[in-house]
Amino acid sequence: MKLLVLFGPNLNLLGEREKEVYGSSSFEDLKVMLQKEAKRIDIEIEVFQSNHEGEIIDCIHSKRKEVDGIIINPGAYTHYSIAIRDAIKAVNIPTIEVHLSNVYAREEFRHHSVIAPVCWGQISGLGFLGFVLAMEAFALKGERNEPGKTC
Repeated sequence: MKLLVLFGPNLNLLGEREKEVYGSSSFEDLKVMLQKEAKRIDIEIEVFQSNHEGEIIDCIHSKRKEVDGIIINPGAYTHYSIAIRDAIKAVNIPTIEVHLSNVYAREEFRHHSVIAPVCWGQISGLGFLGFVLAMEAFALKGERNEPGKTC
């Protein structure tokens, strides 16, 4: 099983920005942890981060025949990127939206995701653990041979 793990704007600054919200671990720390956990559960991952909406869309399109699932933290694009939403819907690959912070405990505008309706599920507020749980969900889904779903 191969997963694409996508990160949107400003996530490259983890460990530097808003430590009270995101903690002090860096984006590099997150990538290392993801690779370690992927190896532990015997899946392959490819990690991509961009601060540019079009690059995220291009990545989704280019990997559409290479991956079995997508884990995405779209950052601020969560709340308004119909283009990323449409890209996920178009490729019809099971997708889980993951947020480090509990977006529902933050500013009102963060409470709505335009991405979630085209996703298999959403995980919010569990920090790095959210990405591990998303990978494990895909691994379990693969073991059970259940058909993919994108709501």
